[in-house]
Amino acid sequence: MDLKKEQLLDMYKKMCTIRAFESKIVEIFAAGKIPGFVHLYLGEEAVATGVCANLETKDYIASTHRGHGHLIAKGGDLKLMMAEVFGRTTGYCKGKGGSMHIADVDLGILGANGIVGAGMPIATGAAFACKYKNTGAVAVAFFGDGASDRATFHESLNLASTWKLPVVFLCENNGWAISNSQKTHQNITDISDRASGYGIPGVSVDGNDVVAVYEAAGAAIERARKGDGPTLIECKTWRHRGHFEGDPGAYKDPKDQEEWLKKDPIPRLEKNLLKLNYATQDELNKIKAETEAEIEEAVKFAEASPQPDPKELFTDVYAD
Repeated sequence: MDLKKEQLLDMYKKMCTIRAFESKIVEIFAAGKIPGFVHLYLGEEAVATGVCANLETKDYIASTHRGHGHLIAKGGDLKLMMAEVFGRTTGYCKGKGGSMHIADVDLGILGANGIVGAGMPIATGAAFACKYKNTGAVAVAFFGDGASDRATFHESLNLASTWKLPVVFLCENNGWAISNSQKTHQNITDISDRASGYGIPGVSVDGNDVVAVYEAAGAAIERARKGDGPTLIECKTWRHRGHFEGDPGAYKDPKDQEEWLKKDPIPRLEKNLLKLNYATQDELNKIKAETEAEIEEAVKFAEASPQPDPKELFTDVYAD
């Protein structure tokens, strides 16, 4: 796939927006301004960006507890997202969902999810609806390496492959299931190998190369749209921070951390853009500044928004 200048620059801005959003979350969480836990996407920006650059508004994604990057890449509103993280009424879920449960069905965002691996059956169900209604839409399920050990993974792949559902299973393998290295909980190196058990394509790509992610996801999404069924894609990447904000990540080998930081996806794309003469350093710096300004506006919006009224505690709650 040949990417045009405008496409690469758009992906660069999207990645910078995710980086700026998450970097601001680090700051305001440390200041005690937001409630609950946050699981940050710093370092994995190329995955969500490369995948969602292939999707249309009608397409669906099911996210994870580390979902801010997915939401931004799919077109989520920064102000509504930030307000939800702050727990304010102007947020996507009226301040009741917080970081791990942001959703926007109109954009095909079926929600982040605090339960590991829970997005896979949701995306599979959405894909079934797409096929049944013949909408031409596809669904993408994001999940981590640890989630690929769960029954929801195997059940979803089995059903989706049997019925040839238009769904892509996208494993963001950052090497860690909370504090457990992939080496300690799996007897395989490539999670994509598990696709063979269900008779579907499986591919592993460099998750810090946005172009490689874009191309792999594009081929899988095209295959799904044609009715040929699901694909399992493994994107090998690295989270810069701990499992959640506040986790020091002491279980990581400092040498591994250093090596992966050298593979940061944003500087890598910057080098390509400069090499191709698609932008000057000043132009790239301007894009970064613009994204940071957008995040500051989102924070101001969130801070100025009201807290939920206690009387609304059970409104929009459908189970107890």
